[in-house]
Amino acid sequence: MDRNSIIGIILIVAILFGYQYLTMPSAEERARMQQEQDSIAQLAIQQQARHAEEALAQKRKTAEPAADTTAADTLHADSLRSARAQGHLGIFAPTANGANEVVVIENKNLQVAINTFGARPNVIRLKDYKTYWGRKPLLLAVPDSGVYEYNFFLGNLRLSTRDMNFTARKLGSTGVQLRAATTDPGKYLQITYQLDSASWFMHATAELVGLPEVDPRNVMFHWDLTGFHNEKHRPTEEHKCTVFYKYLNADRDFLSETKDDTKKLEGKTNWVAFKQDFFTVAMVNPDGFSSSGSEISVTTLPNDTLYNKRYDAKLFFQQEPGDHSTLAMQLYLGPNQYNTLRHTGIPEFSRIIDLGWGIFGWMNRFLVIPIFDFLHRFNLSYGIIILALTIAIKLLLLPIAYRNQKSSIRMRALKPEVDAINQKYGKEDVLKKQQATMDLYRKAGVNPVSGCVPMLLQLPVLYAMFRFFPSSIELRQQPFLWADDLSSYDSILQLPFTIPAYGSHVSLFTLLMAASTIIYTLVNSNQMPQQQGMPNMKVMMYMFPVMMLFFMNSLPAGLSYYYLLANVISILQMTVITRWFLNEGKVREQLLANMKKPRKKSKWQLRLEEIQKQQQATAKKRR
Repeated sequence: MDRNSIIGIILIVAILFGYQYLTMPSAEERARMQQEQDSIAQLAIQQQARHAEEALAQKRKTAEPAADTTAADTLHADSLRSARAQGHLGIFAPTANGANEVVVIENKNLQVAINTFGARPNVIRLKDYKTYWGRKPLLLAVPDSGVYEYNFFLGNLRLSTRDMNFTARKLGSTGVQLRAATTDPGKYLQITYQLDSASWFMHATAELVGLPEVDPRNVMFHWDLTGFHNEKHRPTEEHKCTVFYKYLNADRDFLSETKDDTKKLEGKTNWVAFKQDFFTVAMVNPDGFSSSGSEISVTTLPNDTLYNKRYDAKLFFQQEPGDHSTLAMQLYLGPNQYNTLRHTGIPEFSRIIDLGWGIFGWMNRFLVIPIFDFLHRFNLSYGIIILALTIAIKLLLLPIAYRNQKSSIRMRALKPEVDAINQKYGKEDVLKKQQATMDLYRKAGVNPVSGCVPMLLQLPVLYAMFRFFPSSIELRQQPFLWADDLSSYDSILQLPFTIPAYGSHVSLFTLLMAASTIIYTLVNSNQMPQQQGMPNMKVMMYMFPVMMLFFMNSLPAGLSYYYLLANVISILQMTVITRWFLNEGKVREQLLANMKKPRKKSKWQLRLEEIQKQQQATAKKRR
């Protein structure tokens, strides 16, 4: 690569920076867009509330006896309704009647519509996020999408809050208190929902007042929730949706991501999370949910175009009985953003996000994410942030790349001597050929395995990036060049058919990444010494980019874009290092000078020679 090519690449990068800066919306434009989005979302909440009222009215109409115009029939219907309520609700019979109201509470991040029938959150909206399809308000829950209830026994009678009408009292704009009355004014069930002023938490507190006959250890909180299909690529979204949980004295764990799964909780459980691709609904109890009867499950919905998975949790509390029992928990209703989850202070809550195991997760948490967050402060396009992140990481890895390149050049500089050894011994005496080669390397001061270590040190970063980009909610719905969403694939062509293992679309970033990998392989193969006895190695090196083309076609465009940039920068690094810092002719002169000096054998070389002598002795005995 010549100087003009390098200047051309620098100019292209400069043009990208300039384009992003000039097309960036002003602060006034961003404020106006946010106001419009809030208005649309508020309308959606109102529509959902009306839908809930109409649905419940229809259910009651079909469930109750048909009304007639005569007073006798009306009295008979009221008597039947009262008798049914008394039989099913016991002392909570007054809750059989009441107005079906929707109370909306909200803070900076959340808007929650609470239905007084069942005291359940009907609609949970995340204000700052939209769905991919149609850019509609992003909702974590909607009416009739599942079951939300407190289930308990009153004597031999099993009761559920989803059958009760509550009266509501607003607690400012962020809270609501709902009460289910009984035939005794001193006995009631009270449920309070309170949003934090500026976080993603809603506190849910159920109080059993004047009901010592209700054992709080038998109260079951049951949430059966269906998760929406919110993202661009459903298979990728499905694969990252499941139920996570953590026992108080154990690491976090999770159910299967690829098939239906059920788990009976076997210890006190700190939290249970319904994890979607980029969002989570979690139930948190610092004292732990009871292991007695608690159960979680996840079910895939393959034929449903609106939802992807159904989550279910049946959780029991551990409070002792009393005249006033309080059952409290926190509900996390927010994004899977690493720092947001980490700052909640909930043990291992951030591990809902899969950043990789062992050293790969460590690289993401302590290297990649801090650099990414620092660049994010400059309010740049995420395409430019990824470019800057790639450059920063490549600069950090530059000493390793330099050592790897230096080792390759030193090995290649000895190629004439290695070829002479191969010609002298041929294929018959392999042991003598290996011994002579190692002796050559010893005299020249070259370690043949020194190039492997730097390459291995770069692998954790490569795999860490493979985990980071698909998990980064910051890239969600962020456009760059032709890509409309860096968290999903970029499509420049939709095929009228599906190619097995490839898909029905063509991702340009993936094509460019594969092409750059081939160019990198060409340049690198010219830099590396030719290996004897490995004729299939070159074929495998060129098959790898083709395999990656299939494997990464449906992965996030941000990931393919990063690997493309990494390849381009690596090619530039190799060209610059070879031309200006490591001249092969000078390296060879130095190695030839080293060969004239006496050099002591290392312990590793002595050990290798001993092994070769033993092999030769064994071969002679067999003859």
